[in-house]
Amino acid sequence: MKFIVTGGAGFIGNNIVRQLLKQKHTPIVIDSLYRGNIENISSLDVEFHKVDIRDFNQIRDIVKNSDGIFHEAALTDVQESFTRQQEYIDVNVKGTENIFRIAKEFDLKVVYASSSSVYGNPKKIPIAENSERHPINPYGKTKLDDEFLAEKYSKDKVSIIGLRYFNVYGMGQTGSYAGVITKFINRLKQGKSPLIFGSGTQLRDFIFVEDVALANIAAMQSNVKNGFFNVGAGIATSIEQLAKIMIELSGLKLEPEYEKALDGDVQSSQADTSLTESILKWKYSMELREGLSKIFHLT
Repeated sequence: MKFIVTGGAGFIGNNIVRQLLKQKHTPIVIDSLYRGNIENISSLDVEFHKVDIRDFNQIRDIVKNSDGIFHEAALTDVQESFTRQQEYIDVNVKGTENIFRIAKEFDLKVVYASSSSVYGNPKKIPIAENSERHPINPYGKTKLDDEFLAEKYSKDKVSIIGLRYFNVYGMGQTGSYAGVITKFINRLKQGKSPLIFGSGTQLRDFIFVEDVALANIAAMQSNVKNGFFNVGAGIATSIEQLAKIMIELSGLKLEPEYEKALDGDVQSSQADTSLTESILKWKYSMELREGLSKIFHLT
């Protein structure tokens, strides 16, 4: 089958492309290359279009003969979203509505990247999909606005599944995704201690990028028409624990260093994945230590 992957030259998008190729599908990549990297797909046999998702007419022409859309294109940096709020709205919300409008016109299923940031600071963890949605930063707000759009178009008989990613990591990641891992690795490669912002007791649910790609394909291939699903390992790891695992993998004799907490930083995040497991038949496979070890060996 022929599938569109917006943001297909980006971190998660290019992993979806690779999994589609493994399954003998034909991916068509749309990416503005604003954050995506053409080198992520340059060795792959894929059709590529350098187009911004805000360009409705160009996107429409590319999408019209496809069988479904994986929508990954987005701006994803939490700290940056405070200073570039209008740009985040234009790309993440208006751009996403373009995808939903085109999907409606051509009767296509969309699987798109939502985010655990829609939950904000939850009252309890693990977080189930029916938990309250109160994002605490502009990036999370754009992802919630996307969910409102998904609900609106779903009522209009468009098949849309939103996957609420938790902290995605893996080879080729940028600072926007589980950025703490990238920052820790960069410091450890320089022989420096990992720098923790805040107490280090913040909890995160780290999920390997290949598992996320497989979750997308499971959602597309499922009989499920609409809904939101958590994509995480369902395991809470503190930032301090993460630092100690990474120090151990580095072989250095160091202790973490601490600085003031960042604005808009969620305190605790852990997915309840029972709905995803039962409905989409997907579950993570990569353990955190093993995944981190793979990154260390390739950086």
